[in-house]
Amino acid sequence: MARRPNSPLPRILSTGSASIARSREMARTAADGATDVLHPLITITRGLRRLASAGRRKWADTPKDRRGPLLFLVAAVVLVVVFIPYGPLLAIITVMAAAAWKGRDPKQPPEPAGPDESQVKRLSSLYEALVPYFSVAEDPNPLYAHGGEWEKAFETYDFDGDGRFDRLTISYPAYFTDGEAESRARIEQLLGAKLGRGREYHFAWDEEGNHLTVTVLAPLPTDIAAQRFVTAPAETVLGFTDETGVQRTLPVMEGEEQRDMPPVVWRTGIRSTEPHLLVVGQPGSGTTSLVRSVALQALEHGDVLIVEGSGTGDYACLVGRDGVLAVECGLAGALASLEWAAHETERRLIAANRARQAGHPTPDDIKRPLWILLDRPSALGHLAAADGRKDPQTLLQVPLRHGRAAGVTVVVAEQFDSLDSLIDPVRQHTRARVVLGPATPEELEDVLGTQPPTTPTADVPAGRGYARLGTGQVHRLQVPATPDPYDDATSEAHRQAVMGLLPQRVTAADSTDSADPAVESVPDEAEALAER
Repeated sequence: MARRPNSPLPRILSTGSASIARSREMARTAADGATDVLHPLITITRGLRRLASAGRRKWADTPKDRRGPLLFLVAAVVLVVVFIPYGPLLAIITVMAAAAWKGRDPKQPPEPAGPDESQVKRLSSLYEALVPYFSVAEDPNPLYAHGGEWEKAFETYDFDGDGRFDRLTISYPAYFTDGEAESRARIEQLLGAKLGRGREYHFAWDEEGNHLTVTVLAPLPTDIAAQRFVTAPAETVLGFTDETGVQRTLPVMEGEEQRDMPPVVWRTGIRSTEPHLLVVGQPGSGTTSLVRSVALQALEHGDVLIVEGSGTGDYACLVGRDGVLAVECGLAGALASLEWAAHETERRLIAANRARQAGHPTPDDIKRPLWILLDRPSALGHLAAADGRKDPQTLLQVPLRHGRAAGVTVVVAEQFDSLDSLIDPVRQHTRARVVLGPATPEELEDVLGTQPPTTPTADVPAGRGYARLGTGQVHRLQVPATPDPYDDATSEAHRQAVMGLLPQRVTAADSTDSADPAVESVPDEAEALAER
């Protein structure tokens, strides 16, 4: 039956919503009252649960050989509590008090009300310093102006415990030429001075959003000694860098503790895009230590030929070791060894080509990698020029051009003052680059091909620098400590670490018997002179 259009709603429908609202309010009031009444019981229950969790963690962390004595101690304490007067009652009261203390609600720290007076002064000073760089007279509504509001320019900012900047995000106008390296370098130099010298800063430019994020970098550890790294046969650890720079970590021993560190891994071999390495630095910056570290890692799976131009005997610890073909310090021996290396590279190429044409696998005598390590070749070049002989670097052209296909890797270490003496093939084919020690921005760009995204510090420890593999990003680098174990200034811990990585010494008879007849031996200096 149809209802009349103006008939009133039933009373139960018109008053139902009000009753439901009153019921909800009464239930909420009752719940709040019960919570207030039962709050001590809730606190004690929460505390007992937390104490039980702490006990389980303590039991899980206890070594199995100590769990028996721990159980005996707990049983003895319980037995003493049971037999002393009022012991159980006092124990229950103590447990309840500890649970009430443990289960209390933690006090929330007060929200920061903003920067204090000293921090505001720092922010205002930095804002005023950036005005000449981020403003032009034609801008009708400048973001940066003398006496302007720094709150609009600095989106986020963090300070450390000493009141110094820890992280800062800066907004800049769209007309700033952030795509030019010179403009960026001026801003980075200014920020490095205003934010505080003596620290390293990382600059992340967001050209699309017109933002610059400045982050203070923690110093890299300098106490990681040479050791066996968990790597593949074609991987070499050049050093260690920041966690944000790479997506890989390696377990290393730092002192007596083991920790995971992000490494800078250089990959060699037939599929490598940067099969050769150039290391440049100042005297005492750690270039020789890096070459020594590379040699110790290469000896695990390959043979090493070392040519030392300085003649200081920094590689004497490798003389006569298994896998070390020669350690040459003189001009005649260096020329003879490098000439053999060029012929060996050609022999490997021919053997590999013949095997591929015949459909056979790669011969075994060319599978073992060959490493050619040159430290200070410019010194030998000066001696060769004075003696009217050819520069030893010219003998590297074949290994540099065809070494990747032949399993031959070249590592060249030179100082900045002799960098111009390197020949063009060395500069062209060493696409993996490392710079150690203090260097100017121009020197860094000359070697690495670009400016690093961080500011260098005034005090640079030995082995500290930058690394760039091919066209990748520039990484901060700390080389593992690999000093000369025969040096009196070397600490005992580092000496034992390097000595533990050295291969066994071999006698002349052993090396002759174990040599492959298909591999030509390296002529010594006397034979080279006799041939001439």
